[in-house]
Amino acid sequence: MRRHHRIRTAGTVCAVLALALVTGCEGLDDGGTAASGGAGSGEGAPAGGKATSPLRNPDGTEPGLAPVTGDADRAAARDLIGGLRTKGRGPKTGYDRDEFGYAWMDTADGVPLARNGCDTRNDVLQRDGEDLRFRSGSNCVVVAMTLHDPYTGTTIDFRKQHAAEVQIDHVVPLSYSWQMGSSRWSESKRERLANDVLNLMPVQGRANSAKSDSGPASWLPPSKRIRCAYAVRFAQVAEKYELPVTRADRETMLEQCGG
Repeated sequence: MRRHHRIRTAGTVCAVLALALVTGCEGLDDGGTAASGGAGSGEGAPAGGKATSPLRNPDGTEPGLAPVTGDADRAAARDLIGGLRTKGRGPKTGYDRDEFGYAWMDTADGVPLARNGCDTRNDVLQRDGEDLRFRSGSNCVVVAMTLHDPYTGTTIDFRKQHAAEVQIDHVVPLSYSWQMGSSRWSESKRERLANDVLNLMPVQGRANSAKSDSGPASWLPPSKRIRCAYAVRFAQVAEKYELPVTRADRETMLEQCGG
């Protein structure tokens, strides 16, 4: 799969974050943000910077999450979502973040950007960030950048002194996946889900913490203009990993795309 031009392939292996702030939501080590700037609550102002429609980015290697617009694209989105299997959400018994490998491993074979010498967290920061600055002596570890958060429409100045302001969201939360069947997967498949850039989005920490391990029926991005794109990305991950979703989640996802 083609790598995004901002992804670095240095030989330096980066330090890996082991802290999970909330279920299915990962915090940043080494970097963070200053206060968010720009509009973006409610309807959500258009996020600037690099953004690609999920329908044009099926492997997740292109940056951002652009709105899905136009009748043809929204129809394609509904077809994708409508094809998902549904089932009830099972128990959370036995769930542990460690069941999906340590965060953020560079050795989850079978996903884009694996074994490129840079951990998954920094891969997605480089994919979506602009004006990147790296730790001295490294071309992997991002210590400052500008992030245009699609979930809220805000622009965030990332700085290492304020780590909690940006988190890496698992679009399909790991706990959700556990309840929908990943508890029965092999460890290697769970590691792929946890480190697949298709399932990862750097976003405003408060929004990500509010999401926790919710499915779309319980939580959607504050920016309404991005909700169909979010539903598409959720569906792309579910389809790739053959995960069912709840009936309520599928209905909510269809509604976001005009279904």
